[in-house]
Amino acid sequence: MPDTIYDALRESHQIQRGLCRKLLRSKPHTENRIATFTDLRIELAAHAAAEERYLYAPILMDDMGLSSSRHALHEHHEVDELVEEMQEGDPASRGWLATARKLSKKVHHHLREEEKKFFQVSGKILSEAKKLQLAKQYRRDYKRMLKVLRED
Repeated sequence: MPDTIYDALRESHQIQRGLCRKLLRSKPHTENRIATFTDLRIELAAHAAAEERYLYAPILMDDMGLSSSRHALHEHHEVDELVEEMQEGDPASRGWLATARKLSKKVHHHLREEEKKFFQVSGKILSEAKKLQLAKQYRRDYKRMLKVLRED
């Protein structure tokens, strides 16, 4: 079966879920906590950039997808704000872990909503050929963004 944009996105979603679980289980004052947060931060940013370019933008151009695209973009912004707050905080503090829990909850909510609602709306808008084309474009940009973000 050919690879669609949804297959590509679900792979990253699984990585995000796993990193969120790993982060919440990490111990304070450990390199593992910092490394896991860094991995999650990079994964979220690379995924969001490529997803916004190769799924949200085309759906935003269709009246039927306008509301759901705007909502998804807003949730990406909320995730970005939580990540930024964590970057400025102390990974050993209780407040930092509380923010990590909020981030995990927000990420899980967004992924669930995207997979259950947004994929269905966008699936009605996009042709099968477009879903295949977007998968290739998304994967290429996602890999490029991972590389760029790891170099920062």
